Amino acid sequence: MNQPVVTLFDNKVTEIYHSPIDYRPSNVFFCLDSIIRSNVYMKYEAGNFAGSIKIKPALRMIEALEKENKINRDTVIVESSSGNLGIALSLIAASKGYKFLCVTDAMASQQSINLMKSYGAEVVVITERDENGGYLKKRLEYINHYLQNNRNCIWLNQYANPNNYLAHYYSTAKELLDSFYHIDYLFVGAGTTGTLMGCINYFEEFSPKTTIVAVDNKGSVTFGLAPDKRNIPGLGTSRAPEILQADKVSNLEVVSDQETIAMCREMVKRGYLVGGSTGTVLAAIKRWNDVIEPHETVVMIAPDSGEKYIDTIYNDEWCQHIAG
Repeated sequence: MNQPVVTLFDNKVTEIYHSPIDYRPSNVFFCLDSIIRSNVYMKYEAGNFAGSIKIKPALRMIEALEKENKINRDTVIVESSSGNLGIALSLIAASKGYKFLCVTDAMASQQSINLMKSYGAEVVVITERDENGGYLKKRLEYINHYLQNNRNCIWLNQYANPNNYLAHYYSTAKELLDSFYHIDYLFVGAGTTGTLMGCINYFEEFSPKTTIVAVDNKGSVTFGLAPDKRNIPGLGTSRAPEILQADKVSNLEVVSDQETIAMCREMVKRGYLVGGSTGTVLAAIKRWNDVIEPHETVVMIAPDSGEKYIDTIYNDEWCQHIAG
């Protein structure tokens, strides 16, 4: 990360950045005091230009390829994403002059697709579900076929790429422990499990007494549960990611789409337009109300905000359709 130019004029400090990917505020927390008996500290990760926590693994995976001289301006960078990582990679590709192909699916919001295209990315939308009720396997089939039939392209493969979780080991997890004297409970949503595994491995080393709770969507097969149709992008998978170390996950909460929607709509009435993953994690935290003592420190990660969900979670017709 290039450091901003800091100027001092008339006793006013101004930070000047030279690239949108360099502006990544890392220590923004909101105190939610009416979710459970204890305060819940929400780490807000949507303040960067990509609008989500995915800017961290996206940058680390790209920079790893740059250090190894595996990409150039003619290389097509390929990745599968339900939205946020694709947006982050589109932004980075535009900033650095790379070509990017995102393979997404019908669960991605039109706003996310339009954002990626605005940055210059090519976007392929998969509409056929796989046997587990999701789209991931079909997205990966498309990518494998593309790699076999095109030259000078490279797949980041966030599901197996160690730089996915290392990005959170060295940034997100460290930022959490640097911000609090002690964390009793940490709730983390599980998608590719990059954030989850980065936090688990870091806390295992530096804060082993912290109870970490993984949160997944109902219908996800990440932790070996029964597959089912899911409607909200972000958390959950229809194929367990290779970077997952399931034996290190001691606590798991599984939340339905209906609970996620209800939580998001409860939060927006308080002025917090949260994303689907955040609503899912908050719904899980509510279940721990009788376990967590009022004096204990509870922290969660909000990976994005709710703008990309206006036409889904916050749309009455869409909610009635999936409920029906």
